[in-house]
Amino acid sequence: MKRPGYRFKPADFGKLSTYSITERKSVVNTGMFTDLETYRKSGFYADLLPDILKGRDIRNVVDAIRTAKSQNKPVVVGMGAHVIKCGMAPILIDLMERGFIDAVAMNGACAVHDLEIAYHGATSEIVADEIKEGRFGMVRETAEYLNGALARFVSDETGFGAALGRFISEEKTPHGPLSIIGRGYELGKPVTVHVAIGADIVHIDPTASGEITGRATMNDFKLFTGIVGELGNGGVYLNIGSAVILPEVFIKALSAARNLGNDVTGFTTVNMDMIQHYRPHANVVNRPIQGAGKGISLTGHHEIMIPLVYHLLLEEGKSACP
Repeated sequence: MKRPGYRFKPADFGKLSTYSITERKSVVNTGMFTDLETYRKSGFYADLLPDILKGRDIRNVVDAIRTAKSQNKPVVVGMGAHVIKCGMAPILIDLMERGFIDAVAMNGACAVHDLEIAYHGATSEIVADEIKEGRFGMVRETAEYLNGALARFVSDETGFGAALGRFISEEKTPHGPLSIIGRGYELGKPVTVHVAIGADIVHIDPTASGEITGRATMNDFKLFTGIVGELGNGGVYLNIGSAVILPEVFIKALSAARNLGNDVTGFTTVNMDMIQHYRPHANVVNRPIQGAGKGISLTGHHEIMIPLVYHLLLEEGKSACP
C-alpha cells in the first residue's frame, strides 16, 4: 500500500547510535533486591525489604529514629485522630516508654478520642446516624470531663495536654494506661494539643470556654515551638494522619523557632498517611527541609504502617533502646 502523502517522514531507526549496557548507569541492581538468604539466617524483617523506593524509605525512617536516639536528639510525632481510632495508641505509648518518642502533638479530635478511650474504653460514634437527629457530639461525659479538666488545671504556664493528662492520671480512669495523653503526663513527656475552635464535639457544650481553651492551646503552641527548636542536627519529626492542622502548626512553629535563633537544620521529616495530601507534603516533607534536611513520604494504612515501623525499630534497635 502506498504511503499517504504526508509532509512528515518516518524516523530512520537504522541510523540510531547505540552503546553497551555495561556503559549505562542503571537505577536498580541485584544488590538492592530482597535478601532472602540473609533473612533466613537472621530472621529480621528488615532483610526482606529491598533497597528500592519505599523499601529504602522506610528503612531510612527507622535509621533516622535510631540515630536520633543515639545522639540524644528529639523524635516528635504529630498525629491526627484516625491514628487513635485505628487502635495504634498501645504502640505509640510503648515507643514513648522505650525512649523512641520524646514528644507528641495532637489536634483537638485526637484528644477527644484519647480521653474517651481513657474513661470509657470506646470511641468514635456513627456520625451519619446521629447527625439526623441532632445527637452527633452530644454525649455529656466527654465534654464535661475535658472542659472540666481545662478549667481546673490550665494556668498561665500549663497547657491543654498537661491539664488533660493530669486529669486522666489523677482520676485513675479505667483505661488510663491506653491514653497517650495520660501516659505522656506520667512519663514527663510533653503531649501538646492544637485546637481549632468549633472543630471538636466538646465545643458544642455549655461547659466549653473559648477563653480557657484558647489559653490552653496557645500555651501548648509555645511549648511545641520550643520542642521544634531542638530538632536541628539529627532530630526527627513524623506527621501521622493529620492533613491540615498539624502541618500548619508545624511550619509556623518551625519559622518561629528559627526566628528565635535556633539552628533547625539537618533533621528528618516524615509524612505517613493513607493518602498523600498537599499540605503535609508542602509543610512537612518539602518546605521545611529545603537545603536543611531530608523529607520522606510513606503511604499506607496506619494499622499496617505503624506496626511495621515499630517492628523494625525493635528488631534492629534492641541494643540502642532497651
